[in-house]
Amino acid sequence: MPQFAWPKLWIGYLLAVATLIGEMVAVSRNPDLLKNGQFIVPPLEIFLPAFVTRVYWFVCVFQYHKILAAVPNYTHPISPGKAVGFHFIPGYNVYWIFRWPIAIAEFVNNRLGAPLMRGWVLGVAMFSSILCQTFLNPAFGAALLFLATGYLAAFLKRALAVNAMPRATQEGS
Repeated sequence: MPQFAWPKLWIGYLLAVATLIGEMVAVSRNPDLLKNGQFIVPPLEIFLPAFVTRVYWFVCVFQYHKILAAVPNYTHPISPGKAVGFHFIPGYNVYWIFRWPIAIAEFVNNRLGAPLMRGWVLGVAMFSSILCQTFLNPAFGAALLFLATGYLAAFLKRALAVNAMPRATQEGS
């Protein structure tokens, strides 16, 4: 079994903290910032770390699909480029945030031999966290996004470890 370069999710959480710090700096500089409920254009202190966080999440999505593309005797239906690129098509991206997690869940469930991972749950979690990041709180939404990505990573690692075990160990279980 080839060695995979797994994305480091702690970087995503660190970026969420950086976004929180950016929020605190922006509000301390301009206390009236949130008086009207929601700002139209976020200050640079919030926008920059939130943007970098989203870019890093796309890197993680690309990397997970790259890992699936490298699995021996398996053809993943979604290329790493499509996995990320279809997020930029307005309207279609709402469908896409559910479609690719379902494809990964199908792989995981087939590999584990049981319906343990639910792709739609992952889609709902990611969609909700993106809505939270966009409309409620960028830092909290980013943390939730990487929490959902951690759910994906845990199942994917578990599924890839199944066939990595020696055959005698699998039969003995």
